[in-house]
Amino acid sequence: MAAPDNMLHIPGGTFVMGSDRHYPEEAPAHPVTVDAFWMDVAPVTNRQFLEFVNATGHVTVAEKAPDAKNYPGAEKRMLRAGSLVFDPPDHAVPTDDMTRWWTFTFGATWRRPYGRKSSIGTRLDHPVVHVAYADARAYAAWAGKELPTEAEWEFAARGGLDGAEFAWGDELTPSGRHMANIWQGMFPHQNLAADGFERTSPVGSFPLNGYGLADMIGNVWEWTDDFWSSRHPEPAGSPCCTPKNPRGGTEVGSFDPRQPAIRIARRVVKGGSHLCAPNYCRRYRPSARHNQPEDTSMSHLGFRCVIRK
Repeated sequence: MAAPDNMLHIPGGTFVMGSDRHYPEEAPAHPVTVDAFWMDVAPVTNRQFLEFVNATGHVTVAEKAPDAKNYPGAEKRMLRAGSLVFDPPDHAVPTDDMTRWWTFTFGATWRRPYGRKSSIGTRLDHPVVHVAYADARAYAAWAGKELPTEAEWEFAARGGLDGAEFAWGDELTPSGRHMANIWQGMFPHQNLAADGFERTSPVGSFPLNGYGLADMIGNVWEWTDDFWSSRHPEPAGSPCCTPKNPRGGTEVGSFDPRQPAIRIARRVVKGGSHLCAPNYCRRYRPSARHNQPEDTSMSHLGFRCVIRK
């Protein structure tokens, strides 16, 4: 097929997915094979999402009031349109409670990423944020694309460097060079912005990976199409049984066991964001993964798309 606009051909192959050296949800490391596919060079930008909304009239999840029946026990005053915005404290706080730096902000949407008084006017080339899973899926369908699986995403992020710690090698800042938009300083109160950005950055502001992809690490987390599972499956017993084009867990298995009354599926997100720091959330690596409820949008969460051959 002819090369789609702003997409790159990812050759496919076999690689070691996951890691046994970091967070428990990344384990066990195991061989996986993926077929070739096309992937967006960069996360979908505000400019691209605006084109989609203008063409379709799509209204994002963050722009609609939540349905009370999906949130038993929720305070009525909170059932209003909005999204989660990073709101840093001005002093050191314990890092075991994300409510210290995340605020559900009424009126925060992809058009107004930091609340009603903000806009995307100067951020058209930044990744779109405040998109829930359904919004990412809707954009992908409109564009004739799909969301990547976790295995596809991780294979692409590695850029041919199978086994490397980062998408560019084994040093976080080789020769002092910042390779991705992540946090410098003590999260969440001290943002040194040594890489030049306090929040999101225009796509392509940092070096491309080995496949020519931008921002696979840092800037914004990216949705995948796979349901969350707390661990990878155990590796196959022989090379003949290496999983090919694997998918994630089950929808029921993705539900949050800490909130049994809320039956909202969680999906895998990958890549880390500008909020990932050495002292907190060291998930600026291809093997890193996190769970995200399908209905929840945030100011550091976006996506990119694929086309399968």
